[in-house]
Amino acid sequence: MPFLVLLVLEGALRLFAYGHDLAVFTEDPSRKGYLVLNPHASKRYFANQKNATYGNTEPFLARKASGTLRIFVLGESTTIGYPYMNNGSFHRWLQYRLSQTYPERDFELINLSLTAVNSYTVLDFGKAVLDHEPDAVLVYTGHNEYYGAMGVAATKGIGHSRTLARLLMNLRGLRLTQLMASVTDGIGALISGKNVDLRENLMKRMAADQQIAFASEEYEAGLDQFRTNMSELAALTSAKGVPLLIGNLVSNEKDLKPFISIPDGKGKSADAHYQVGIDLYKKADYKGAKKELVLAKELDALRFRAPEALNAIIRDIAHTHKGVTLVDARDLFEKHSAGGILGSETLLEHVHPNLQGYALLSEAFYQALQKAKLLPAAQTEMSFDLLKKQMPVTLVDSLKGGYEMMILKEGWPFNEPMPAEEKRAKTEEEQLAGALVVKQITWRDAMARLQQHYATVKDTAQMLRVTEALALDDPLNVTHFDNAGKLSAALGLNRQAVNYFSKAFRMENSFERARMLFVILLKMNEPEEALPYVAYAKAHNTSRFDLNELHAFVQQQVISKKSKGK
Repeated sequence: MPFLVLLVLEGALRLFAYGHDLAVFTEDPSRKGYLVLNPHASKRYFANQKNATYGNTEPFLARKASGTLRIFVLGESTTIGYPYMNNGSFHRWLQYRLSQTYPERDFELINLSLTAVNSYTVLDFGKAVLDHEPDAVLVYTGHNEYYGAMGVAATKGIGHSRTLARLLMNLRGLRLTQLMASVTDGIGALISGKNVDLRENLMKRMAADQQIAFASEEYEAGLDQFRTNMSELAALTSAKGVPLLIGNLVSNEKDLKPFISIPDGKGKSADAHYQVGIDLYKKADYKGAKKELVLAKELDALRFRAPEALNAIIRDIAHTHKGVTLVDARDLFEKHSAGGILGSETLLEHVHPNLQGYALLSEAFYQALQKAKLLPAAQTEMSFDLLKKQMPVTLVDSLKGGYEMMILKEGWPFNEPMPAEEKRAKTEEEQLAGALVVKQITWRDAMARLQQHYATVKDTAQMLRVTEALALDDPLNVTHFDNAGKLSAALGLNRQAVNYFSKAFRMENSFERARMLFVILLKMNEPEEALPYVAYAKAHNTSRFDLNELHAFVQQQVISKKSKGK
């Protein structure tokens, strides 16, 4: 009888649309036939719903289009691109490179990452994507096993029981549970007189003052949790024949002192090992320095940096499951760090890369995609050096990331004073970046204003960069591709203009796009490539010109060029 009452209450709450569906995907309200990440999906993992985080909105077709390469990306704050977000994330660097290397192909890179989550979320989201025709799944996760949602610190009260953790997550999907949580949170706040202080950074709210010593029971529980969840994901993708590419982890070794130093049992603390490592580094004894600095990180009792054992687990999973590829990001980061010791060359603080680091992370996954033979042969590949030069990350993106870091480091556990503000007028880029940080403006609105600013000062190159940034962030908006094509042509970047116009033409055939394409291609002396667009323009002519003669002329040019090539 009580069960029946609960069932009726649950049904009534659903009938009156109380609470939220916590499924991973939901229909895109603005595009019929498309799915997006459910903005409420993370609430399954957070005991306090006010800590729940939100991910990207990257729409994809419910039924994958023929010829499209669909890649899902799973992880936590590094994987979503914190603190830059948008085009700062490694998957956007990868997306841009793929679109430039294979302009004739369509790619969907769908990032489902969330801040402050861990392998439980990655596993559940990984299960969900297997029903949506993935060509590959990319994973970078592991730093949040101790303090993330459903991390070891959060599950201590249930004895780190996987069964009870699963039960808790499933119960949070019930509307009745959501109602009870809302009521108890409200009563608790009323009794204590305190609400969740959202001004405190999420690191502090999630970690509290939990110390986890090296090799302790809690330490081992984190390793077991990660191993079990990631092994299950690897087994599932392997059984489905879906390639899984999983990256090993990077964190700051040289330029970050241990957060909490406790003795290692041999008379040395994390701080002591760190100082020895720094002294050896200054003497260019990089091998000795690396050993000491990594040991200092291992002994740091505030476990915001994944232990070395997690990378060993990742390596073992990749080696023991068919179709799983190890993405050796760490090796690439070490090659771009003095003495092979990770620090400020590639990282902003404890684990989050700077723009150079995100570029390297994208390179690691790009190399792994090639190694797994998931990419076709390319006529002209965009090199890593060209990617770094051309990637449409704007000055506003860079400044926004810098400002976010200053705010983060002012709080716990860094406690670094904010630099004194310069007494001068702020540039347009600085104003927009500041507005982004305090959420006075959306990223797309900031880019629109930046685009207008560069138009006013007649900086066509920067206008193109912003337009490319918008096209990368909003790939279903054909206008961005048209504008990028026009600006590329204005700068004499004819091949790039063709790439953008051809993408726009595939999205929406039109006489004007065909005309732009054949004009540029004929200027480039590419009559064979121009011919289909001339034919389309002739058949759908909306101009006052007769295109029959042009069509015949281009046909003759194709024949002539082929005969000369013999």
